[in-house]
Amino acid sequence: MHRSAPRLSRILACAAVPVMLVVAGCSSDSGDKKESGSSASSTSPSASKKAEPTVEPAKFAALPDPCKSITKKTATSLVPAAKSKNGTATTSSDTSYRAGCSWNGLDDNGVKGSQYRWLDVGFTRFDSDQALGSGAKRAQQDFEKQVAKAKAAEGAKKVAEAPVSGIGEQATKITYDLTKTGEDFKYATVVARTENVVITLTYNGAGYAGAKTPSADDILKGAEKAAKEAVASVAAGAKSDKPAGSDKPSEKATDKADAPKSSGDDSADGKTTDGKTADGKTADNKSTDKKTSAHKTSVKKTS
Repeated sequence: MHRSAPRLSRILACAAVPVMLVVAGCSSDSGDKKESGSSASSTSPSASKKAEPTVEPAKFAALPDPCKSITKKTATSLVPAAKSKNGTATTSSDTSYRAGCSWNGLDDNGVKGSQYRWLDVGFTRFDSDQALGSGAKRAQQDFEKQVAKAKAAEGAKKVAEAPVSGIGEQATKITYDLTKTGEDFKYATVVARTENVVITLTYNGAGYAGAKTPSADDILKGAEKAAKEAVASVAAGAKSDKPAGSDKPSEKATDKADAPKSSGDDSADGKTTDGKTADGKTADNKSTDKKTSAHKTSVKKTS
């Protein structure tokens, strides 16, 4: 009997081990459930998702008629002998986003020589886009691009840049000299932005057949005057009931070109077919006509 007592103690001790393990297992399960519940609560759908900020709507939903953006009086004073008094519109796939117009002509003054002038205005409009930003922000980016482009004109000399006040939200003037067809041209470009529209206006001129080259100041004053009218026309003439971006073209179409090319930019001959001067009067002598005609022919494709 004495020997069986230790044996019984060992049996009872071994029997107690599974009970302790069960108790420990229950305690562990309880802890896991608490942690699982805590984790679930932290990742529950009730956590609010931050809404994406919306971009500011573009102010202007259309562009003005570019050939009416500059008054006829101003266009006539800057280009007295324009081949088309009403201007020549630039070809555009969508004039609500990109439009332009130009005037050019050779003012024949007989033995006093001839004066050539060219005026061009271009408009580019940008809509607001959730991915690309507001129309005004996109226009500001294009504004900087057009300024850089004007400064990098091929063959330009004495390039100067300066800000201009009183023309849109921001404006910059770029002036330079350029020699073409053996003559010295004076150039002035004004790049301006009004809200979501960028306006690029260029005015240049040269003297032919011995005529005096126009002054840089006169060319710049003319460009600034025309640019003010063009900027004002955006607010006055770009009224539309159609919401901005309702028929927005692809980015490829919108960004295809940095600035509109003028259809009137490839000729400055001012040529007459009957041997008469620009005002319709017969020249005083044949030698002068031949000399002037020769210079006119050389003026082609000046701009």
